[in-house]
Amino acid sequence: MNFTDVIKKSVLEGFSYADMTTAKIVTTLAITFLLAVYIFFVYKLITKSAFYFKSFNVSMAIISVVTAGIILAMQSSIVISLGMVGALSIVRFRTAIKDPMDLLFLFWSIGTGIICGAGLYEIAVILAVLVTVGILILNMLPARMSPYLLIVNADDADTEDAVYQILEELGAAYRLKSKNITAGGMDLILEVKTKREKELVQKVAKTEGLLSVSLLAHEGEIKT
Repeated sequence: MNFTDVIKKSVLEGFSYADMTTAKIVTTLAITFLLAVYIFFVYKLITKSAFYFKSFNVSMAIISVVTAGIILAMQSSIVISLGMVGALSIVRFRTAIKDPMDLLFLFWSIGTGIICGAGLYEIAVILAVLVTVGILILNMLPARMSPYLLIVNADDADTEDAVYQILEELGAAYRLKSKNITAGGMDLILEVKTKREKELVQKVAKTEGLLSVSLLAHEGEIKT
């Protein structure tokens, strides 16, 4: 037996189906399903999206079970393993993930399936606990202050200086986001941090040459 035969034998023995019993398959998929249900409820509890999509949450949880099944199948045969790698390499997912928290849960779900499929159940459970605790602790940290977007539309470009003066009088922190000047007037968008938003809108609204003013809240923080 030469060196090549030894390598082939060791590789084929590593993909032996003899160790893949029905009990192990059922146990692996059952534990994965329980962890997937746990991820489902954690996502439902923590998500802050304006619209909650149950279909996304269900799909994300079941991905764990499907991934665990794929890992089990890949362990049984080198042919299935190589075929699965080739199949997954041509699959392209076009669904856009808008919320970074959704991406975190999706990666957690896939990771749980891979870990459970490899038979490392303790790691999957510890990971679930640590991820949950980490998310809860970091979500409890308060934001410094929710910023606002001040949108000003005026027929005179000199209105910009008047708006800046009002912001400084109120002690508001601000940053220019967009400025558009045309022959008919000016559009100004400022990111503003203030606790006197009502007074700010009232004073800006009285500025000479102003056509309209809007104050919008958006998610995030202003670093000072």
